[in-house]
Amino acid sequence: MATRIERVLGRQVYDSRGRPTIEAEVSLDGGAVGRAIAPAGASRGTAEAVDRRDGGSAFGGYGVSRASAGLRERIAPRLRGMDASDQAALDAALIALDGTPNRAALGANAMIAVSMAASHAVAAARGLPLWRHLLGELGGAVALPLPEIQIFGGGAHAAGRIDIQDFMVVCPGAASVAEALAWTAEIYRAAGALMAETGRLAGVADEGGWWPAFDSNEDALEALLRAIERAGRRPGDEVLISLDVAASEFGRAGRYRLRADKAELDTEGLFERLAGWLERYPIGSIEDPFGEDDPAGFLRFTRAFGQQVQVVGDDFLVTDADRVRAAGQSGTANAVLLKPNQRGTLTETLEAWQAARAFGMGGIISARSGETEDTTICDLAVGWQVPQLKVGSFSRSERMAKWNALLRIEEALGDRARFVGRRPYESLPPAPASTSMSA
Repeated sequence: MATRIERVLGRQVYDSRGRPTIEAEVSLDGGAVGRAIAPAGASRGTAEAVDRRDGGSAFGGYGVSRASAGLRERIAPRLRGMDASDQAALDAALIALDGTPNRAALGANAMIAVSMAASHAVAAARGLPLWRHLLGELGGAVALPLPEIQIFGGGAHAAGRIDIQDFMVVCPGAASVAEALAWTAEIYRAAGALMAETGRLAGVADEGGWWPAFDSNEDALEALLRAIERAGRRPGDEVLISLDVAASEFGRAGRYRLRADKAELDTEGLFERLAGWLERYPIGSIEDPFGEDDPAGFLRFTRAFGQQVQVVGDDFLVTDADRVRAAGQSGTANAVLLKPNQRGTLTETLEAWQAARAFGMGGIISARSGETEDTTICDLAVGWQVPQLKVGSFSRSERMAKWNALLRIEEALGDRARFVGRRPYESLPPAPASTSMSA
């Protein structure tokens, strides 16, 4: 199999916000070609890898001409002649070439596009889709991820209209990906109708969820509960609510300002508010319930509720294997959100997932708010057997491209497909008994 890299190209394309991003194209000596496009986030952890942007006035400062030049002038010559089938060596070369802890020299946008494109090229050389290439030897059943889908957008995805960033649903009672998506389609439609009937529909948020004109954060939970019921589904049984609090967006140093609720809370106050929601609503997962600078809040929350719900680290863990290990050892979270562009290479993303698995933690592979038609994360979710997939809402083509790709994978697997369903919520690691703020 001819997998030597012959050429690496980079081109400027555009994401779902109309901002420039990078598409990489890797050609192998046997004629196989792989392409991939870098996404971009609006809500970002301070420790995640950074995109390289041009600044200035063009494209509002979001241009990628410098990152594209780095791809052509530095990355392409370095990788030419390397064996693309050795993903770890290729990614190590990218990391060494960049030489910074946060990928500022080359840019995580250029690096992840090349890393993903190389993997696609090798899969093409084998005549396989990427998910099948990543799975390796196909023995028995293949687990398909549980979709986590935004219904209402808030926070940085909806100009802060409400504070909580994502109000989502998961359908662990469904029997297949196809059924989970069908249920979600009805919930999404019911939520839009409810909003329109009550005069609270303000449009569509960044990730395709409804942009709501709610008076408080809890109003969104009430509306989501009603939408699930109107769609004919049983909350807490067939369908669970999932939240991305994204607390770093409205909290610093243990102080949290909830503008929609006209409240400023300390860590204890936010803990009590979230605890009340868990008591009143069928919530199965909470992402970033406290700020990335508030590990004591994470620790207490996970100790108190970690066997009841997923406590997911995003800004808190930033797809960093060392941070994931520390969270597994200390018990500050029981699941990790995996975003390949938070690190800049596929190898580092996989290392974070392997670290989570070593501690019995859950995992969700995730898109970003600035997305494209690229569906690589669907391949990664299946190929790496990550039990959950989060790509935004159930509208807009950059989102639906990914849900449709997952449907095709399920169809291709046929009898080998095993829908994860309830399993992510039935295998949470045990939580320590103590609920004190100290470790």
